[in-house]
Formats: sequence, C-alpha cells, structure tokens
Amino acid sequence: MKLVRALLVTLVALALAAGTAYGAGWAVRDDPTRAGTDPVAAPAPAPRAPAPGQPVVDRPVVKPGPVLEPGDRGVQVRELQSRLFQLDWFPELTTGSYDDDTEGAVRGFQEKRGFRATGRVDLRTWERLVAMTEEPTQDQLHNVLHAGPALLASGDSGGRVRDLQARLKQIAWLFGDVSGSYDAETVEAVRGFQEKREIPVTGEVDQRTMDRLLDMTREPTHEELHNVAPEPGALDPRCTTGRALCVDKTTSTLRWVVDGKVKLTMDARFGSVVNDTPTREGLFHVYWKDEDHVSNEFGSAMPFSMFFDGGQAVHYSSDFAARGYAGASHGCVNIRDYDGLDWLFDQVVVGDKVVVYWS
Repeated sequence: MKLVRALLVTLVALALAAGTAYGAGWAVRDDPTRAGTDPVAAPAPAPRAPAPGQPVVDRPVVKPGPVLEPGDRGVQVRELQSRLFQLDWFPELTTGSYDDDTEGAVRGFQEKRGFRATGRVDLRTWERLVAMTEEPTQDQLHNVLHAGPALLASGDSGGRVRDLQARLKQIAWLFGDVSGSYDAETVEAVRGFQEKREIPVTGEVDQRTMDRLLDMTREPTHEELHNVAPEPGALDPRCTTGRALCVDKTTSTLRWVVDGKVKLTMDARFGSVVNDTPTREGLFHVYWKDEDHVSNEFGSAMPFSMFFDGGQAVHYSSDFAARGYAGASHGCVNIRDYDGLDWLFDQVVVGDKVVVYWS
C-alpha cells in the first residue's frame, strides 16, 4: 500500500512539471517584447540616406483630378477666362461659367503647349497658364472696362484716319466721303461703334477699339481710301434679256436688270469656301418668296428672302450690315441695304432669273 501511494505521488509530480514547462513555452512564444515576434507592431525602418554625391530629390505632391472642368461656375472660372484672354484664347468679357467656349479655349491652349488636350484644367495646365499671365484685377474679373490711351482722336489727320474711316464705312457706321480728318462725324461714328460693342464710349480710338474694328473689317482698298467708286463688272449675257437678279462675285454686287437696263445696284456678300458653304454659280429662278423668313437651321432672321436654289436665297443680313465683309453667309446672297431690298422684294416675282457669276 505504501508502494502504491509513492507511485501516485511521483506521477502527480511529473505531470505538474510537464504542465509548467508547456505553459512556459507558450508564454515565451507570445511575449510581445521579443524582437521580431510581431511584424505589425514593429517600427517602420528609417528612410535610407542617399549615397555620397547623390542629389536629394523632393517629390511634389500632385492633386488628383481636374482643377476646373466644364459646368463649373464662379470667380475662379472668371480668373481662368481672364488669363486666357491675355493670351488671345478667349474674349475680353468673362462670364464665370465654364461653357463650350471656355472648354474650346482651354483645349486650344493645351494643344499649343503639347499637353493632352482634354478641355479640362488640370494642375499642369493651370500652373503653365498662371506662369504665362498676370493676375487679373477685380475690374477685369467683373468686366469693369476702362478706356486706354487714345491712338486716334478728334483733330488728328492723315493716312491712319483714312484707314479708320474706310473701315467704319465698311460696317455702315460712317457715311459720306473718307476725308482723312478726324472730324465730328468720325467722333460720332466711333462712339456708336463703341456703344454697340460695350466698349467704354469716348469717341477716341484706344487699342481695344482698334482691335475690335480690325477683327470686324478687311484692309481698305485704294478706291475705298480715296472715294473712287468701283466700276461694276460687265453684265453676264444671261442678264441682258428679261428680268434678272444679276449677282457678280467679282465686284460683290447684286444688280436688278430689266431688259438689259440696270435698275438697282447693291453690295452683296456670299458663302465661304473655307467653311464649305459657297454660293453656287449658274442660272437659277426665284421659286419662293418669304418677307419674314427665319432660318430653320440657324434660327436667324432672313427678311425679304427670295429663294433660288434649295436653301440659298437673296435676303437682308443684319450681320452683313454690322460686320461688313469680315463675315460670310452660309451660302445665301447677303444684302445690307434694308430699304433697297425692301423695294426690290416688291419688284421681283416667282420665276424671275437669278444669275450668279464671275465678271
């Protein structure tokens, strides 16, 4: 009996010793203070120092996404538009709305600089634009315009004044002869031009006024500068019989001819070959008249329309009256003499000839 008890005590002692050793092993394995045992809690390695002689490069933080994009509105869009104006990519007056015109201007700016042309202002585009322009003033941002120094003013005379007057005549702001003298009539013509374009109205020509006038007109001819009336070209033989609207592309005129006699001559403007909308040449006939026609395609008014070939017609053009030969039609024969065309509309009947030719 004593022997059995001794064996039991020995077995219990061995079991306790084994359990203690096993627990100690887990305790050691789970000790968070042991180096390398917890990869999550381990501190990040220190940044490696550059090798001797190797330059230290600062990596800039680039903001994701566009700085400005279509649909945005506000003062930063105004600043964008004002800076684009400084580089001749946008009109002077800002709108604060990132519209189609703004997108097109941004795309053009990007293409010019070899950037990816997205029409959206990313950080790279913005930084280049800011580097190339000056910060706009509050007046520039909000379209408060101030007149600049006068380039031409009352009392001036000479060739530059002749050029000014001839250009004002092209867009029907000045009438009568080109005199070369900056007189009261010239002052009033300049004032009217400025008021129409929302330029500070002074009657003097500053750089803004001159730039706008040059954009809207062409270089005057010798005849325009010296009041020499251009000789109309020869009548096309098809115009010499019956009743005909005789349209001469060479002299940019329309003549109403009855039995070979010219009853009326007016300035005319035609479609653009560049825009692939030329006024077609040949013999046609008026097939429809509409005194108050409005273009279905463009929504523009076409008073006194006389259609002769598909959608092409002789009609009054307010754009021709305002801008002269700086613009072009979409294929029609534009007339800028409202009263003259009003009279002619009553003379022409369906079936009359229309001859479009070069003299």
